[in-house]
Amino acid sequence: MLSLIGAALLLVGPLGTRVGLWSFVIGFLMLGVSVLLALVGASLALVGGIKTGQWLPAGTAIVVGLAIVSVPSAVILSARGNPAIHDITTDMDNPPAFVAVLPLRAGAANPPEYAGAETAAQQRRAYPDVQPLVLRSSAGETFDRALAAVRDLGWEVVASDRAAGRIEAVDTTFWFGFKDDVVIRIAETPPAGGTRVDVRSKSRVGVGDLGTNAGRVRELLRRLQPA
Repeated sequence: MLSLIGAALLLVGPLGTRVGLWSFVIGFLMLGVSVLLALVGASLALVGGIKTGQWLPAGTAIVVGLAIVSVPSAVILSARGNPAIHDITTDMDNPPAFVAVLPLRAGAANPPEYAGAETAAQQRRAYPDVQPLVLRSSAGETFDRALAAVRDLGWEVVASDRAAGRIEAVDTTFWFGFKDDVVIRIAETPPAGGTRVDVRSKSRVGVGDLGTNAGRVRELLRRLQPA
């Protein structure tokens, strides 16, 4: 029963956060309680199996409990070593600015301004590969490809200003439904020609992002790379 309750909390906690029934803090708390219940349930099932010899129900409870524990554990292990930052950009000296998404960030815990030099230093150490992308294609062609990539990724396009070379979008995370904002800046690189692409991704809430924003920037740039 404890393992089953833990499984229910594992689903209900993030789902309730996603639909707005409670804050992400409550969702994380429920996630922690689900892991605790799953561990206790699996332990009791092991003891019960040893004492009674009824390994079918005991084994089921153990498997369910360990499966519940494995979900957040896998996320934590995959994010091990990532810094506690939530604002990632390919241009830390002149980050692309949010414009159209500003009304959507009203009341967000994290302000839209770039986090500053300390965040930049941590990003350089943790994600040295997050760099501007320079392409030989024209700005117009690159803009069209970037907009198509944003839509293919399932992000919500908030603004697409071809003349300014700016695309703004919102990506909703799968588990808790967090809203993260993305801005893409596309500019010509005279006199040699070609186009430079800069991307910035920032969470609205939270301190660390478990590497989510860096992964998002990498994926977009990967899709814009020439074949």
